[in-house]
Amino acid sequence: MEAAFDSTSIAKPSFTLFFLGLLLLFANSVPLPDNAKTHSYDFVVQATKVKRLCNTHNSITVNGQFPGPTLEVNNGDTLVINVVNRARYNVTIHWHGIRQIRTAWADGPEFVTQCPITPGASYTYRFTITGQEGTLWWHAHSSWLRATVYGAIIIHPKEGSSYPFPKPTRETPLLLGEWWDANPMDVIAEATRTGGSPNISDAYTINDTVIVPIGSGETNLLRVINAGLNQQLFFTVANHKLTVVGADASYLKPFTTDTIMLGPGQTTDVIITADQLPARYYIAAHAYASAQGAPFDNTTTTAVLEYKTAPCPAKGGGPIKPINATLPVFNDTATATKFTTSLRSPSKAAVPTEIDESFFSLLQAHQQGIPGVFTTDFPASPPVKFDYTGNVSQALWSPVRATKVYELKFGSQVEVVLQGTSIFTAENHPVHLHGYDFYIVAEGFGNFNRKRDTAKFNLVDPPLRNTVSLPVGGWAVIRFVADNPVLSQFIQSTKSFRTVRLRWSTSGASRKSSPVSGLPVALEQLESPLQMKDGPQSRRPSAVPPRKLHGVVPVMVFGAPETTR
Repeated sequence: MEAAFDSTSIAKPSFTLFFLGLLLLFANSVPLPDNAKTHSYDFVVQATKVKRLCNTHNSITVNGQFPGPTLEVNNGDTLVINVVNRARYNVTIHWHGIRQIRTAWADGPEFVTQCPITPGASYTYRFTITGQEGTLWWHAHSSWLRATVYGAIIIHPKEGSSYPFPKPTRETPLLLGEWWDANPMDVIAEATRTGGSPNISDAYTINDTVIVPIGSGETNLLRVINAGLNQQLFFTVANHKLTVVGADASYLKPFTTDTIMLGPGQTTDVIITADQLPARYYIAAHAYASAQGAPFDNTTTTAVLEYKTAPCPAKGGGPIKPINATLPVFNDTATATKFTTSLRSPSKAAVPTEIDESFFSLLQAHQQGIPGVFTTDFPASPPVKFDYTGNVSQALWSPVRATKVYELKFGSQVEVVLQGTSIFTAENHPVHLHGYDFYIVAEGFGNFNRKRDTAKFNLVDPPLRNTVSLPVGGWAVIRFVADNPVLSQFIQSTKSFRTVRLRWSTSGASRKSSPVSGLPVALEQLESPLQMKDGPQSRRPSAVPPRKLHGVVPVMVFGAPETTR
């Protein structure tokens, strides 16, 4: 049965008195505006029977909902979220795109900023939204629990402020997901056991089966989120233009298109106007997969945009079939590229132009002197140069198994070149930077060439994002200022699940944030990988299951800036 869904169905949080906000102000050392509120939520992670594709699975969810609850706040508000783990797996929650200014310990990456919340345990996340407006999302950050444990974060302007565009009549979050007709944790476990790639998803989803109501002449701000694990997705609404106004909680220079493309982890805000004949129209999404011979799910997922005055079905007849949507073909790189290159900041952007490099130190491993957890020799450029997008020798398929950290001085202006490769196979590489937004100053195909490609840099109005979808066989250049003294990491979110971690800190104690009390199983209770008798998977205490404490980087090449700034 299709369920009506609009902003009125979003779960509303409870509000505490303002003095609690003041207490959190001192706890987190983050100033709150006078009209800021504190929102309290309870997240119960549990197994829930979910039926899809005619089969029912005990899926891991939050509060029995799939997708999970939507968090709706204003810029400047504080969130207090108590997570109770009643599932049989360890879990953490990542607040994807939240800057976490001086609250790095609330970011959520398992074994990076915290140990997991073990079965039967609980943990409370506290953080403040600082200078962000738009659409973000939250998800599990423990293995493939993210396949079903996720939800939207909607950040409105501060009270008394407004959008930089006419206020829409209504707003609707749309979460695009991937569905396996199996337990996703079993899927990734089998891939780990065999050494192969995980099975591709069996279908895509949009929220639950959903109807989006709209009245003639109304506008609806669709907050579109690609919550999928692996797949880039095209998205459209039949017979309706999409006016793009934001992405990853940053505003954009508005432009109109028929189709948008989102990589895993990305969000895009689009406004539609009900200017068509009253009827039912399909909202649709399917895969964009340009890698030659790459397997993917070629099905289309749909929701329905329903005009309030749409004709009713004849008595005794079934519902009137919605008008079909037209999506690009699955490998339409031209459409995907046209969309991504159309994204612009609304005004001249503060893009870093004088690029710096410095070295500075990994959370408890650093602060408590635990040896052997990481090394600070992440190379500034590939130690072995090769034709990254050509026929790569298998001798280069096995990188060093280690966590290598690149340290940056607070305030450094940083440029990172993200180079895709054809190791194993050419595929898209969505890359997310924790704790930061960055400007995407250029993208292209083939091997990045500084002398040739620097001329393509947009240093005037590039889009500000927290996730870049690196094109198949291509590259991207991002820039940001290291102004948030946290452990940060690049997360590559594809089937191969490789991770790169970058760390920066400051020498000024006033800028640092100390670990909060009550963190799950502290890192000082763990041995470093080099101290473990049975290798990196052996650890104590026994309450923490085996988990590798190293990142593997076989499909990403990071080039730091050369002498040309």
